[in-house]
Amino acid sequence: MGRGSMDTQKMNADSDVVKAERRKMNDDEVKSNREEKTKSGISRSSRYIAEAAVIAAMYAALTILIPGGSGQIQIRVSEALTVLAYFTPAAIPGLLIGCLTSNIFVGAGIYDIVFGSLATLIAAFFTNRMPSKLLAPLPPVILNAVFVAFVLNLSINAPLLVTMGTVALGEIIACYGLGYPLMLLVEKNRSRLFGGN
Repeated sequence: MGRGSMDTQKMNADSDVVKAERRKMNDDEVKSNREEKTKSGISRSSRYIAEAAVIAAMYAALTILIPGGSGQIQIRVSEALTVLAYFTPAAIPGLLIGCLTSNIFVGAGIYDIVFGSLATLIAAFFTNRMPSKLLAPLPPVILNAVFVAFVLNLSINAPLLVTMGTVALGEIIACYGLGYPLMLLVEKNRSRLFGGN
């Protein structure tokens, strides 16, 4: 047997070992996923969708049913839910869908549907990345003060700077006054509410 033939056999043997190790790793990963699914009762993706749907429904219901959540002077109680993005990324699409839905019913027209919902999406994204609980409510306060003021300026000719101030005040009440205590409550029950997130 020549040296080239022995090298080829060794490479084939090494290749077979690598393939066997990969199969074992894949089998272990599948087994791990099955175990994770059976521990929680549902898969990660199903849990993510369910969390997003519940958050969207709560946001829309609170906005539509509790008056005072739109206009130049507003306290949108549902904005307290924006802090949930600090705990789970599922809140990002949930808040977007909830805001979009509620703005169709109680918003300030097409500008609010588009740009108000966009502000909520961006705020939720940044809330999810905040380094501390104390800062988590800040993105919706800042972004909504700017976006909503511009929307109201365009749609009802509200004075821009005054509206920024009134919307910011309403957001502080909703996000810090209601949302921060909600964060403290959620933190105590985080594993039960959001599983492994």
